[in-house]
Amino acid sequence: MFILIVLVITLIAVVLTFLILLQSGKGGGLAGIAAGGATTQILGARQAPDILEKGTWILATVFIILCILTNFVIDKGGSPESIIQQQSQTAEPVAPAPLPAPPDAEPAQ
Repeated sequence: MFILIVLVITLIAVVLTFLILLQSGKGGGLAGIAAGGATTQILGARQAPDILEKGTWILATVFIILCILTNFVIDKGGSPESIIQQQSQTAEPVAPAPLPAPPDAEPAQ
């Protein structure tokens, strides 16, 4: 389920990117590139930006909701979170090695 949601989020992100790039800003943007300007001929001069804006808002809302929902779908099984935790659970405790005697001390007899 988690992988499916992540794939849907990725697809929405790609489509959302194209929708944002197609919107015309103050400088004109890339809106004139879409179908050679046919969108303004078919949908009218003002309807195309309205549809693109509504689509952007809808996809952005779905994107945010799905990103929040992925937190509840993540598998939180009993397995450790990292390799370090796995190794610490399987490793046996090792007694620390004795410290070497200082070089100026006399050996014990």
